[in-house]
Amino acid sequence: MPPKRRRQQQKGTTLAQHAQALAATTSTDRNAEPRRTTDPARSTAERTLNAVLTSLDDSKAEDILSIDIQGKSSLGDFMVIASGRSHRHVAAIAEHLKQALKDDGFGVARVEGDGSADWILIDQGDVIIHIFRPEVREFYNLEKMWQLPDLEDGTVH
Repeated sequence: MPPKRRRQQQKGTTLAQHAQALAATTSTDRNAEPRRTTDPARSTAERTLNAVLTSLDDSKAEDILSIDIQGKSSLGDFMVIASGRSHRHVAAIAEHLKQALKDDGFGVARVEGDGSADWILIDQGDVIIHIFRPEVREFYNLEKMWQLPDLEDGTVH
């Protein structure tokens, strides 16, 4: 496996890891008590994240990475970063994702950057999705910025 991919898997939550965590918390026992989430906003964010990850996987997006930004930013609860192979692929991934979110009842997402299709940002409220061409993703390196460790007390000089 290339070193770049290995680094992303160690730092963030990949699609496979997310699916595995979801399966571990989902019961297949029909008689089991339904799992109750204490924070309804968090469960909405998680449902949105699941829909986003499923759509990206269906669209053959590459290097899908989800980052939990709750507590790091008031922008949302999750940030998802994915790559497309070309301008056309990036635009197609974004179109498919917008339609999937609308069809799943999450409403119409706000979109930026769909004209050039180098970097498309889709803001779905609690989940922010960045879809890049690989060269642009490498240049901006959002993963590094958002996966910095949380600073405890004060500012580091």
